[in-house]
Amino acid sequence: MAGKSSFDVELAHKFFAAHCFNSAWQLIDKADRTADDNEQMIHLAQASLWHWTQRTDCSDKSLSIGYWQASRVYALVGEVENARKYAQLCLDKTPQDEPFYLGYAYEALARAAAIAGKPDKVKRYLAEARQYAERVTDEEEKKGLVSDLKTLD
Repeated sequence: MAGKSSFDVELAHKFFAAHCFNSAWQLIDKADRTADDNEQMIHLAQASLWHWTQRTDCSDKSLSIGYWQASRVYALVGEVENARKYAQLCLDKTPQDEPFYLGYAYEALARAAAIAGKPDKVKRYLAEARQYAERVTDEEEKKGLVSDLKTLD
């Protein structure tokens, strides 16, 4: 039976959205991930995304970031359809006035196309991503995006 919580649920969602995102990121960066690590990485990305959807401050931009991470995770483990699905969700939620995030949405689509063996789509999505990268005004953000795009060349 559900009763009144003895803790702040909003703060819990805020904590776990960030904690799960960062924990998934640690596994993304891990060079020698095991099959169990891959499964954990998927769970963490999805948990982060779910906690975001429960937050009162959830925005299209935060969903875009969560969908991007889910797409990256699925690309890393070779799940083509999920990588493509979450890349498209990322693009669908990305605010149109955010070139940095739009660039990463197209990066996710390119990465999904790469693991699907569709070089023509990779080329098209990379071209879109590079156009948005040129519009990024923060030099550190631009550098990071361009660097990630180069991993797909």
